[in-house]
Amino acid sequence: MPVRRGVHEALEKAATRAPRVTGVGTAVPSTAYTQQEMLDEFGITDPRIRSIFLNSAIERRGLTLPPKLPDGSRAVETQGELLAKHVRNGLAMGREAIEACLKDAGATLADVRYLCCVTSTGFVTPGFSALLIKELGIDRHCSRLDVVGMGCNAGLNAMTAVSGWASAHPGELALMVCIEACSAAYVFDGTMRSSVVNSLFGDGAAAVSLRAPVRPEAAGETGSAPSGPGLLRFSSCIIPEASAAMRYDWDEAQGKFSFYLDPEVPYVVGANAETALEKLLDGTGLHFSDISHWVVHSGGKKVIDSVRANLGLSRHDVRHTTGVLRDYGNISSGSFLFSYERLRDEGCARPGEFGVLMTMGPGSTIEMALVRW
Repeated sequence: MPVRRGVHEALEKAATRAPRVTGVGTAVPSTAYTQQEMLDEFGITDPRIRSIFLNSAIERRGLTLPPKLPDGSRAVETQGELLAKHVRNGLAMGREAIEACLKDAGATLADVRYLCCVTSTGFVTPGFSALLIKELGIDRHCSRLDVVGMGCNAGLNAMTAVSGWASAHPGELALMVCIEACSAAYVFDGTMRSSVVNSLFGDGAAAVSLRAPVRPEAAGETGSAPSGPGLLRFSSCIIPEASAAMRYDWDEAQGKFSFYLDPEVPYVVGANAETALEKLLDGTGLHFSDISHWVVHSGGKKVIDSVRANLGLSRHDVRHTTGVLRDYGNISSGSFLFSYERLRDEGCARPGEFGVLMTMGPGSTIEMALVRW
């Protein structure tokens, strides 16, 4: 809806200078599997585990499975092999997502002045930012940031830093890429705990470019307004009592890192969603009814349903969130950008309308951003 009377003057002022999303690009592996194919690949017959896979609201996920052994079974990868997969697949997907994003923005690699790389599926030093700058031939003086290990909420959290850099450097291009090779972060031990995780995540990368308008008062400039929604403000809500509900830690028995999801996660996130939204809108003069578009992290069927119930959202409001979950699974930190890309391609957002971006992850944490087209 158009800007309504009474919207706080500070919000109007912020809108004129807010960094804008100028491009978005995504990438997934060339190999993808349905949930039934995954059950067949690993010979899973336990009816409880099969039910988890087949009732996940996920149809297909991009994955890079372990190599096959002579007997047709899949190899058990060591932590070292998983880290190598993280780097190899992450670089390939990251590069593809960045190139697609720059094409969408009408920009080139030579335009990139700031590169932020986000990942939680492995650890490597130097990080993806340095590796991608070398591989893509980005200027060696490009400022950079690596955000590692924050989980599914990390993309929106990192965008706070990217937006801040763009605001401080009007007219210059800032780029963020979320790289999640979830195939490189798993334990397969037949337990219900690992089965829930293994039924949910998919591989993918998503890049977004930001550029703040050149201010009219800048010497010799008349001002410019990049296209795309402006990032007006961010909010973060940590739920300390649920700090152990989502975690990625060392599994001594398996000799590798393992992700854990508490069954109560959907309800914890849902119960705190309204508080997070109130914080985001506080002092803006906006109300829930002023939000026309919602871009919510595809955290899983129960998570999405809980957020919908607690915020009073319709199925239409989260159509792209559920669509991304259906087609790709939970792609961790970049999931919300896959949803944003679908919203952008739909072409339904009108100038003056407001939207909310929302991600959830370990902490437990809810991140939000207010945008205006």
